Amino acid sequence: MTVGKRKVAVVGVALSDCGRVDDATPYALHAQAARRALADAGLDRSRIDGFASAGLGTLAPVEVADYLGLRPTWVDSTSVGGSTWEMMAAHAADAIGAGHANAVLLAYGSTARADVRAGRRTGTYAFGGRGPLQFEVPYGHTLIAKYAMAARRHMIEHGTTIEQLAEVAVQARANAALNPDAMFRTPLTVDEVMSGPVIADPFTKLHCCVRSDGGAAVLLAAEEYVRDCRTDPVWILGTGEHVSHASMTEWDDFTVTPAAVSGRLAFARAGVTPAEMDFAQLYDAFTYMTLVTLEDLGFCAKGEGGAYVEKGRLRVDGGDLPVNTDGGGLSAQHPGMRGLFLLVEAVRQLRGEAGTRQVRRRDGGLPRLGVASGTGGWFCSSGTVVLGRS
Repeated sequence: MTVGKRKVAVVGVALSDCGRVDDATPYALHAQAARRALADAGLDRSRIDGFASAGLGTLAPVEVADYLGLRPTWVDSTSVGGSTWEMMAAHAADAIGAGHANAVLLAYGSTARADVRAGRRTGTYAFGGRGPLQFEVPYGHTLIAKYAMAARRHMIEHGTTIEQLAEVAVQARANAALNPDAMFRTPLTVDEVMSGPVIADPFTKLHCCVRSDGGAAVLLAAEEYVRDCRTDPVWILGTGEHVSHASMTEWDDFTVTPAAVSGRLAFARAGVTPAEMDFAQLYDAFTYMTLVTLEDLGFCAKGEGGAYVEKGRLRVDGGDLPVNTDGGGLSAQHPGMRGLFLLVEAVRQLRGEAGTRQVRRRDGGLPRLGVASGTGGWFCSSGTVVLGRS
């Protein structure tokens, strides 16, 4: 059966309470974010016929959909780490475009911080020792160490400096200072980032993301639903996804990530170029992720990321390409698989709802185009979404 391709818009976005939330369950944060996203869109829950979620329950998204009182006829439980949500948005857009769903809700919630504080779980140092990982785990190769090794390889091959990596954290904090909901807003200096305790060489503490609680929700809908929504639509223009390796020993080049493929696909399908983007929301569990993703998406050449991030280029207030305008995972919030938060912030920027951190074009107008790119695992996966307003 051939079905005509429909345009797809993001019509509702929201965050749950974030940061330090000691009195809520992950299910409650899912529900809070979902209710707020529906209220943002102005659509009734009964119009949702698609649902996507990952990271909670034995049968996600079945358990979460049940908790939310949803009975969807289209579901997605893709789980590839931080890039999960960009891939889910791509899958949902394809399903809506093909007529298999009309309105798809993406929801996430986590009490990562509260669980550690309450002793319900420990920090995530590794993903286990089964499958291909069994050949790395005996050597104490933690999750953070994987990212640190990749950063060190980039420094060796391209001359990237620790000061340049620290600049990513400094500028993320500068953006967070404009976000009243960010966990950490006090300005940082490069020296402060570099003088912190070493977590995994070359990363000090402030090269690493915060641990927070929080949830997010995004509602996508077919173009004919837009007229019933209270918000201006933000259109899904192009998407791309890619997975490259299961273990570090299978990774051909530590300085090239799957975003090099997912980004190329997303921009080509959207019919735009990186140079046309007014901002970028990038997964930043560690400073190196921002730098190398900028290279791989085409904002600068391979090896030039260090120079690119210098001189305030990533800042909302005066930067050439504002990146992680809410403060990102390094300063705003990071409750686990943060990819959905990138989409929320991108939509708010395009709708002109970002308050004091609002990005403006050189002519003073609102941004027209933006990109959200998530990274999963240890640079194992990437999903990229190009968004634009009418």
